[in-house]
Amino acid sequence: MTVPGWGIAAALLANVLYSCGFVLEKRALGRLPPLSVRHPFRVVRQLLGSPLWLAGSLALVAGFAAQLVVYRTLPVAAAQGLFAVGLVLVLLLSSVVLGERTTGRERLATVAVVAALVMVAVSLHGADAAEMGRTAPTGTLLWCALPALAAGLWLYAAAGRRARRRHRAAGAGVPYGVAIGLLYGVSSLAIKGLAGLPEVAGAAGTGTGRLPDVRAALALLAASGATPYPYLLLCTGTAGLVLSQAALQRCRASLLVPVCSAVSGVLAVVCGTVAFGEPLPGDPVRLALRLGGTALALAALLAMDRRPAPPTPVPEPPAPAPAVVSGRTVSVTRRPTSADTFPPPDASQGAAT
Repeated sequence: MTVPGWGIAAALLANVLYSCGFVLEKRALGRLPPLSVRHPFRVVRQLLGSPLWLAGSLALVAGFAAQLVVYRTLPVAAAQGLFAVGLVLVLLLSSVVLGERTTGRERLATVAVVAALVMVAVSLHGADAAEMGRTAPTGTLLWCALPALAAGLWLYAAAGRRARRRHRAAGAGVPYGVAIGLLYGVSSLAIKGLAGLPEVAGAAGTGTGRLPDVRAALALLAASGATPYPYLLLCTGTAGLVLSQAALQRCRASLLVPVCSAVSGVLAVVCGTVAFGEPLPGDPVRLALRLGGTALALAALLAMDRRPAPPTPVPEPPAPAPAVVSGRTVSVTRRPTSADTFPPPDASQGAAT
């Protein structure tokens, strides 16, 4: 038994949709006033007033639908290995559309992610490739999710305090990415659980697993309401909406998104494999390809350049023309201002509000 090819296709489609969505949102955020997480309702109102941001959000919603298909087809470890290819698109689109500069380390990480994708794809052929868990014990899932949520919120607050210090604002992108990655990692666990609920609801409703549409919908709602999946998804979705948009406005997309993807991938693979009880490939070669490909993708993401992008050079102001007073030429010298002594920070690395 082999994994259907449309599962891999859905993972690649999700990568395209997520990458395009993040880049569109970043482009829209550059045209909005600074967002403050202290005023979440104002943030939502500002975001909903931007058509470009709404287009990016629609792309992310479509990527969420494709991700549901992936988790219904592939194990967590395999899915996260395929999702890592989105780094290639993020770097390309952020360079072409947003004008962000990429470093040699980032380009090398792109090559490593492509190699990791090939390794994971090869490991998806075998008798046990399609074996996956549908649900996770509530206690085990909460033991994984709640500490990650608490750590993510605490780290985001710490990153905000760090960014308020003028000389440390440029390095806030990495802790922001780690914090949001923890939230999105819990979201991945919730999405994985929701993807398996139709089978659970069908088996609980009738002996044959076939239900009329109305009864199937009611059984699905009852099954989902009795699990922590929708509540975790609502919590992480609400908090992630405000926190991720504020961080994305302040940081480079080519830095924030890869770091976020790396952390969420590690959390989903480690906690998801344990919580859902999914077996790893029994063949040593395929096991090495699966684990090695996932580890290579995550290592490449974590090795991304953490330095801020080089600032755009500001041209020197023209020298003032000499003034003529009573037939004599007088040189006029401009006094230095505070802007000359303390140049403004890079716009892509602005301080947190």
